[in-house]
Amino acid sequence: MLPLFDGLRAITFGSVLFRFALAVLCGSAIGIERSYKNRAAGFRTHILICMGGSIAAMTGLYLYLNAHISTDVARLGAQVVSGLGFIGAGTIIVTKDHAIRGLNTAAGLWATGITGLALGMGFYEGGLAAAALILLTETVFYRMGKRVAGTSDFQMVVRFHSKLALDVVMRYCKDQKLAITDLHVTGSGDAGDAVYYAVLSLHPRRSVNREAVLEHVREIGGILEAEIVKKEANAVPM
Repeated sequence: MLPLFDGLRAITFGSVLFRFALAVLCGSAIGIERSYKNRAAGFRTHILICMGGSIAAMTGLYLYLNAHISTDVARLGAQVVSGLGFIGAGTIIVTKDHAIRGLNTAAGLWATGITGLALGMGFYEGGLAAAALILLTETVFYRMGKRVAGTSDFQMVVRFHSKLALDVVMRYCKDQKLAITDLHVTGSGDAGDAVYYAVLSLHPRRSVNREAVLEHVREIGGILEAEIVKKEANAVPM
């Protein structure tokens, strides 16, 4: 532990103000980053979450050390951790295309609340380190995550006349390390002018530029049209 914080670990008026100041500082730093990205929980929400965790921790300490009430000093903190789950759940939504959004914001709120608990308990080193690592995760690791975003599964619908064209598409996907996890083919029209539709469910084994793949498929002889659709889509005419 750092000796410079030793005089601020007891519950005094000065240490209470110091812990609140750190909670506001850490909460606002994380919240500004979230507000900049226009997330559901932003600047003020993160400050309140961090301050709430801090006052809960300090209250538990005060009841035990100053009010001399025989109680578990961690009980209030444990309730805060549980309550944060309900708050975080409010930021998680499922969109109409069945995509889940808000998980990162919910996790950030949870981590920010626990950071406030650490600061309120006088564990300044842990609280400050946690706030710094949360910011690092939300900024640097966010950019790293965007770089590999192209590795998520997707579907491609192609319309073609000749079945040989589909073979070329499948070979191209294999060359691009796109594993075909499902294939659904339907046909329409008479035997002389048949048009086929294929839905290929693709799992990238490496980062892939979907638009580049789509443009190449469209240039394959015999392919009438191709487009990328939502993962849950089934074979429907384009």
